[in-house]
Amino acid sequence: MFEFHWPWVGLLLPLPFLLPFLWPDRRAARDEELEGQRTTLLHPHLQELKSAFQVRRPGRRLAGWFHKALLYLLWAGLVLALMRPQWLEPHTQVSTPGYDLMLAVDASHSMDALDFTVEGRQVSRMQVVKGVMGRFVDARKGDRIGLIVFGSQAFVLSPLSVDRLAVRQLLDGVVPSIAGQGTALGDAIALGVKKLRERPEGSRIMILIADGDNSAGGFAPLESAVLARAAGVRIYVIGVGSKQESIPIVEEGVIKYRDDLTMDEDTLQRIATIGGGAYFRATDTRALEEISTRISQLEKTEAESRTAFLPTPLYRIPLAVALLALLGLGLFPEGRKRFVTRVASG
Repeated sequence: MFEFHWPWVGLLLPLPFLLPFLWPDRRAARDEELEGQRTTLLHPHLQELKSAFQVRRPGRRLAGWFHKALLYLLWAGLVLALMRPQWLEPHTQVSTPGYDLMLAVDASHSMDALDFTVEGRQVSRMQVVKGVMGRFVDARKGDRIGLIVFGSQAFVLSPLSVDRLAVRQLLDGVVPSIAGQGTALGDAIALGVKKLRERPEGSRIMILIADGDNSAGGFAPLESAVLARAAGVRIYVIGVGSKQESIPIVEEGVIKYRDDLTMDEDTLQRIATIGGGAYFRATDTRALEEISTRISQLEKTEAESRTAFLPTPLYRIPLAVALLALLGLGLFPEGRKRFVTRVASG
């Protein structure tokens, strides 16, 4: 489909034809006035004298029109180029039916805590999260998955996308404290609700992976859960951590023991209840299967078809015409070919 991006610039096209009426040429009237003031000696046979020296030039009138045509062609080419002609190529994107899943992953400093044991060695909470959620992302074929990380602030690391590999790679690159030392749990839920509420109803799902702590941000976790319920967003919560009194954590390359890293499981359970979802522990091997089963029972988003028009600029064509007209004006001044007169010496 062809169109001009700035069609209103086309109002300048008739300007050369309007100039003689807007600014009339007063040189002819001035020459007649001066002619009337001159005192000349008239020949008694003036008409015979004019006819004797008159030379017919039939091409002069044609040359004048050719010169004007080149001038207008130059003007029209420049105006058409300014109108930005473009060819619009339709591009249709079709989304298959699926669910809209937003993962909200805690990336605060507490995720460095070493309160999990795998095959006899201590691992951090973040390592457990990556293993658990990595398998979950790989299994959700056809769904649109987004990723939010939160520390002192919450950020959208990936919008909703069907590219599961890209989301998995972004998740693998998350490290504790990447978003600050604190934990803005309420802000993360509110940000997820903001992104999911634009999606069709029935498949808005948030999966929150956190330890329940909330030490930063402007939203309280339970208030954000109420917002999620009002927006039709289901929240499934996966608790990461333990209730040990003293939990080891890596700080500045040294393992230290702290007693303020205990998981707030009560808050996480209340968030899941208010959000209409369910609560699971990261150590529960059946947690992912249960979450997948419950999600599959919900209503899928219907297939969507979006058509976008990709523009291809065509301004080079009228601009080339204008340059050719300018070249013609240089080769044929006043519509006649330029000749070089050589004067013989001696």
